[in-house]
Parts: sequence; structure tokens; C-alpha cells
Amino acid sequence: MLDDFRFKHRLRVRWAEVDLQKIVFNPHYLTYLDTAITDYWRTVALPYEATMHTLGGDLFVKKSTLEYHASARYDDVIEVGMRCARIGNSSLQFLAEIYRGDTHLISGEIVYVYADPATQTSRPVPQPLRDVLLGYEAGQPMTETRLGAWTELQVHARSLRDEVFLQEQNVPQDLEWDEFDAQATHAVTFNRLGVPIATGRLLRDPADAPGVARIGRMAVTRVLRGANLGSGVLQSLLQQARAQGWQQVHIHAQRSALGFYSRFGFVPHGEVFDEAGIPHQAMHVVLGP
Repeated sequence: MLDDFRFKHRLRVRWAEVDLQKIVFNPHYLTYLDTAITDYWRTVALPYEATMHTLGGDLFVKKSTLEYHASARYDDVIEVGMRCARIGNSSLQFLAEIYRGDTHLISGEIVYVYADPATQTSRPVPQPLRDVLLGYEAGQPMTETRLGAWTELQVHARSLRDEVFLQEQNVPQDLEWDEFDAQATHAVTFNRLGVPIATGRLLRDPADAPGVARIGRMAVTRVLRGANLGSGVLQSLLQQARAQGWQQVHIHAQRSALGFYSRFGFVPHGEVFDEAGIPHQAMHVVLGP
């Protein structure tokens, strides 16, 4: 049953994936499992490449099996349930099932071996990785968001903002780093390995009206976007704004993120403007009790 899986990944069958019988060509189901496992790593808040580099190993497929129960067809919406079912000394077993509604289409198994990336000789699965995967399957949270001053969180927030704003978006350093960091309340989200993966800040800008706070410098490490990490940071900062007694919160949102902020009640005002070469839109939200 799909309900037996904590992790689920939804996708839609594309025309290029069906054969002359108008059903999914059988090797594509392995692609569906591979796509799901990529999202599984995102869900457990582990940037795969960086994590494996830090742990000093990598995962190599030892076995992939599929059992076919029924066929998916073009434009079907299907869901892949996946779980880490067993961790041995050097192996990890993932079990998967694919459904269309209540119809069970596919059962699958992937066995990985944790190994030295240069020699591909097996190594024991590191305890931190073991703890993350078993913790996720046991229903434990995968992240922790900390609020604090710049003196407490500077190292972690700087590394994220350097990655996202300076390196990825080419924001000039003199625009990124300002005097407000020392005055702001910062939020940083960490994964279970203690790696910072998302950040933002809350402050009082003297240019704003009384009772208005400002949230900014929202950043999520690129490979983990889409895993609700930005939502966690924003919710923490909004809760902090209420606790500090602010009546409104303003942001300068990158235009590509308007939908994200709208989901939290932010509404746009004014015209789109350029900031650091990126289109932005001013938005605000009125805080309730």
C-alpha cells in the first residue's frame, strides 16, 4: 500500500516514455525509481554530492529489480513510494512501489553498496548517514532551524549567502554585506549532519514606517530547493516578528519568488524594480495576533 511509505514522489507519464502498445516501455520504470531516489535525498535534506564527498564515499548500485503488476499509460499520474528498508554493514536496500490511484503497477528493489569512490571497494556505511536514513523512516524531523544574532550564526549564514547570492546570482559583495546584519535576527536551517542549508534575516530598517519590520536575504542551497526549506525559514522569521510586536513585514522579493511569498499572505505593492541586476517586487503582509 502506498500509505506504508513516508516518502512519495508524483510524476506524469510523458509521450516519449510509451511504446507501440501505448504503455510505458518497461525500462522507464527504473528511471522513475531513480528520479524518486533523487527526490528522496532532497527530502532528507542531504545534498547528495556534497554529502558523499564529506563522508568520503559514494553509493554504487549492486542490484535493481522490477516486478510488473499492471501497466502505466501516456498521461497517467503515478506515484512512487520509496523507503530505506534495510542498512547492512556496507549496503542499503531501498524498496519501492508504483501506483496509479489504488492500482499497484510495479514493485521494485534497489540495493546500493557504500564504497570508496576511487577503488569501488566497499566500506561500512557511516553512522551519520545511517542515523539520517533510519531517523527519517522512523518519522523524525530532518532539519532544525535556529534563530540568533549575527555573532552566533554568521559563519553559517555567510556560507549560504556567498553560495547563492555571490556565486550563483553574481550579486556584488558591496551590495550583499551591510551594516544591518549586526542588528538583525537571523534564521539558519541545518540538516541532520549539521550542515547549513537555508537562511534569512529579520530587521528594523530605519527607512520603514513605525511598526514595520523587514525580512530579507532568504537563501536555500540550490540542490535542495523545492523541499520546503524556504517555507520553514520564512515561518520562523514571521513568528519571531509577531513575538517582537511588529505589525507588518515588508520584503523585496525576487520576481521569480512572488508565488512563494504570496502563499504566506504577502501582497505586492509598487512597480517592479532592479536590485543588483535582478528584477524585484516590493511586498508586504499584515501580521495577525
